[in-house]
Amino acid sequence: MAAEASSDLVVHADSSTVIISWCIAIAGAIFALFTAYRFFSWMVSQNEGDPMMRKIAEHVRDGARAYLDRQFKVVTIFFAVVCALLAFMAFGLKTQSHWVPFAFLTGGFFSALAGWFGMRTATLASARTAHAAKESLNSGLQVAFRSGAVMGLVVVGLGLLDITLWFGVLHWVVKMPLAEITVTMLCFGMGASSQALFARVGGGIFTKAADVGA
Repeated sequence: MAAEASSDLVVHADSSTVIISWCIAIAGAIFALFTAYRFFSWMVSQNEGDPMMRKIAEHVRDGARAYLDRQFKVVTIFFAVVCALLAFMAFGLKTQSHWVPFAFLTGGFFSALAGWFGMRTATLASARTAHAAKESLNSGLQVAFRSGAVMGLVVVGLGLLDITLWFGVLHWVVKMPLAEITVTMLCFGMGASSQALFARVGGGIFTKAADVGA
C-alpha cells in the first residue's frame, strides 16, 4: 500500500511538472513573439529617409521578394517529395508514427515563416538605419539592434510555440508516450533544418550573384 501511494505521488508530481513546464514554455513563446512585434512596430514607425533612399530600399525589397518566391517554389517541391516518403513509411510500412509527416511539414512551415519575417524586417530596416545613423551613432544602432532582435525573437518564439503545441496535442489528446513524442519531435527539427539549409545556401548564392551583378 505504501509503495502504491508513493508511486501515485511520483506520477502526480511528474504530471504537475510537465504542466508547469508546458505553461512556462508557451508563455515564453508568446512573450518572444509579442516583443518581436513591438520592436517591429517601433522600427516601421522610424523615418525611412529621403526619396532616393526610399527608392533604393524599394528596389532591394523587390529583389528580396523575387528571391523568396523562387526559393519557396523549389522548397515546396522538396518538402512534397520528402513528406510523401515519410507518409509512405508511416502509413504504408508502419515503421514510424503517423504524426511524423505532419511534424516535418510544420517544422518547415514555421522555419519558412520566420525567414520571411526576417527578410521583411531586414529590408524595411536598411534605409531607416542609414537615415538614423545620420542623426547619431546611437540612433542608428538602436534601429539596427532592435531590427535584428526581431529575427531572433521570431525564430525562438515560433519554434517554441510549435513544439509546445505539438507536445500538448500528442501528450494530452493523443496520449502518446513521452519517448515516442521525442522521436516525433525530431522530425519537426528535421523540417525546420531542411528549410534553413535551403535559405542559407540559396541566400549565399543570391547575394554573391547580386555582388557580381553590381
